[in-house]
Amino acid sequence: MHLSVVIPAYNEAERLPQTLARVREYYATQPFDYELIVVNDGSKDNTAEIAGKVADRVIDVNPNRGKGHAVRAGVMAATGDYILFCDADLATPQEEDAKLFARMEAGADIAIGSRPLRESDLEIRQPWYREFLGRTFNFAVQTLGVRGIQDTQCGFKMFTRAAGHDVFSRAKVDRFGFDFEALMIARDLGYRIDEVGVRWRHQEGSKVNPVRDGIQMLGDLFRLRMMGKKRRITPP
Repeated sequence: MHLSVVIPAYNEAERLPQTLARVREYYATQPFDYELIVVNDGSKDNTAEIAGKVADRVIDVNPNRGKGHAVRAGVMAATGDYILFCDADLATPQEEDAKLFARMEAGADIAIGSRPLRESDLEIRQPWYREFLGRTFNFAVQTLGVRGIQDTQCGFKMFTRAAGHDVFSRAKVDRFGFDFEALMIARDLGYRIDEVGVRWRHQEGSKVNPVRDGIQMLGDLFRLRMMGKKRRITPP
């Protein structure tokens, strides 16, 4: 299996049919085999039923544990040489994976979509307050967590299977702070992380509350900082 595509989903019955159809349509044109994994994170709607009609595998998590736990479950179940996880809203179009593949072929262990880079194309920007809070949070992440990475939170990341399993087997954060935790672990383990400018458009219906979840993410960031490098890279 060349690629595993992991999509975490929580109450995504409304947009999941279009998302999965688009993913299938795109990969039908690609010259490699792949698997589509949807992780149903304790949804209260019929997300699992919809996913079961299209995905190769559906992983049910019950009750809801958070996006970090869902992504971790999907990555650890993936069998592809490369593992791509992306958001159910496809804010980054699926065809942008070609840019990530190019970095992987050039030697990266991890390639991540990034919105602030000059070569990125933000077709629809976030509301100003979300963008402001995101930049403020990223300053904290660069200061306390992962220096030199301009966007840890874009939901479009690719790992080699070895790196993905190694990193996520050590990860613990269940909610939205999982992105920077994974990158902190990867950096401590010495994996090469390439940041890639991508096309991106804001989608309504985000599950992230910028205030409530922002406070929780800052708490996770401080906790991980206090744990330090040695504890993060201890074998799982």
